Amino acid sequence: MFDSRDITDEPAHLRATRGLTLVPEGRRLFPKLSVEKNLRLGAYTQRDPQEIEQAFGLAYGLFPVLKERRLQMAGTLSGGEQQMLAIGRGLMAKPKLLMLDEPSWGIAPKLVTKILDTIQAINAAGITLLLVEQKVQRALAIAHRAYVMQTGRIVLEGTGKDLLGSTNLKTAYLGI
Repeated sequence: MFDSRDITDEPAHLRATRGLTLVPEGRRLFPKLSVEKNLRLGAYTQRDPQEIEQAFGLAYGLFPVLKERRLQMAGTLSGGEQQMLAIGRGLMAKPKLLMLDEPSWGIAPKLVTKILDTIQAINAAGITLLLVEQKVQRALAIAHRAYVMQTGRIVLEGTGKDLLGSTNLKTAYLGI
């Protein structure tokens, strides 16, 4: 269910027009297209040129390096820059819900902090996020609500802070 509507059998393009956007694990960029063209592809559901320009402003504001490299081929960016581009592309759709699958996967630790700080800023700007993340402690520190799954079942749930302080979580999943 999304916005009180069953979207189970809807094609992906209709889900996107409803405001549901996924930034997949592994980024899945178009490596032979420029940064700008990758971003523009994220706005394919948008029709208003002014809204598209606003979305570019948001993406470039959150990730200034993308503006500097807007004509560079996406495949030549570092892993962290590619992840910034993938998130920026997701934001171009002006989502109601932005789903992020492992945004820290395969990037340098220094950039993990930048990415997760930016994710927090995106949420503070009013965009709802669904974050799937292996960096449990940092994810729980920024999460309003959290679920811990084991073999496809929810085994713990609560606020991020509650789960971060949970002895069950620390023992079973963090090994501390």
